[in-house]
Amino acid sequence: MSHSRRSLLVPLSVVALALAACTSTPIPPEKPAEPVPPVVVQPTPPTPPVPPTPVPPAQPTKLQMVPATFAQLPGWDKDDLRAAWPAFTSSCSVLIKQALWKEPCTVARTVSANDEKAIRTFFEAFLEPNQVIAPDGASDGLITGYYEPLLHGARKKGGPYQTPLYKVPDDMLTIDLASVYPELKGMRLRGKLVGKKVVPYSTRADIEAASFSGKELLWVDDPVESFFLQVQGSGRVQLADTGETVRVAYADQNGHPYKSIGKYLVEKGELTLEQASAQGIKAWIAGHPTRMQELFNVNPSYVFFKEEKLPDPKVGPKGSLGVPLTPQRSVAIDATQLPQGAPVFLSTTQPNSDIPLQRLVMAQDTGGAIRGAIRVDYFFGFGAEAAENAGRMKQRGSIWVLLPKKF
Repeated sequence: MSHSRRSLLVPLSVVALALAACTSTPIPPEKPAEPVPPVVVQPTPPTPPVPPTPVPPAQPTKLQMVPATFAQLPGWDKDDLRAAWPAFTSSCSVLIKQALWKEPCTVARTVSANDEKAIRTFFEAFLEPNQVIAPDGASDGLITGYYEPLLHGARKKGGPYQTPLYKVPDDMLTIDLASVYPELKGMRLRGKLVGKKVVPYSTRADIEAASFSGKELLWVDDPVESFFLQVQGSGRVQLADTGETVRVAYADQNGHPYKSIGKYLVEKGELTLEQASAQGIKAWIAGHPTRMQELFNVNPSYVFFKEEKLPDPKVGPKGSLGVPLTPQRSVAIDATQLPQGAPVFLSTTQPNSDIPLQRLVMAQDTGGAIRGAIRVDYFFGFGAEAAENAGRMKQRGSIWVLLPKKF
């Protein structure tokens, strides 16, 4: 609000009064009084309005880690911790480099993997559960599932093998801004040079329409399974021309955000929320084959792969932590919210069921669709049963992160 004041002009007239005294000396003629100039009072300049103190934008509230006891964990006493121990020791191979984890991970080396009581004593002595409460105050969130699929393919295009799996393209740039903006640690931009400018890399639609000749890693027989392989992040391909089975592992991604095609079909009224499982989506595609690419292009994210040997089929693919995933004991989390590698106690239910699923798992992976404080993707493993369970897993659940005690 502005303020104004009127100018004040105040003329002052001084009148000289001659006082005559009775005296015998003649009084000299009085000098005329010199005019006194008017005094002009300059107006006080208007006070400029004081701008209101800017109110900083409300910072999003952060998740809370509420200390709890092991007795408060639903089903903790029923979980066979021996099944979680190999996954925990895998995490420790990375965590031991951190000061916080050095002592517990060092002590863990002395614990027998077959002694359930000793393992339980270790966790309860060295770690403390902390319930994760989301920024909005929620104590539960979405729990989904993923798995390692098996595809059928060949090293050369031909016959049914018409769908390529691509390697990382040579023209894709990965820009790490953490050296300039430390708060962006772990975040990378993908792009490509056009003239002297770096622009976003091609979307799925662009990649599918363009020719990436020479960047094919393998060829597979099913474009639908190829799409879902990218959602899972890694898988296996049984090669018809050589008879061997190889692993195709996540190598990189085009930098575009993941968008759910299931959510798209629900929003369009094509499926109900209950029908939008992997199985339901595949059934919809089978009934609408001419709309398959339209649907896939809803998700601009595109994953590139690298080939790895498969010396032991029992060993899972490596997650983002860099250690092999353990079926039903590894999960993917949002690493911007939760500490990667840490043990997490998960309380949810089995796929499409009210049967409790309460067990200790390890946060060993991440995913483009996994965003939020209480958002967990549960790794079911490899095979048809794993695929079935993962496709139907869409439950609510709560989580507790186990962190080293401060002695």
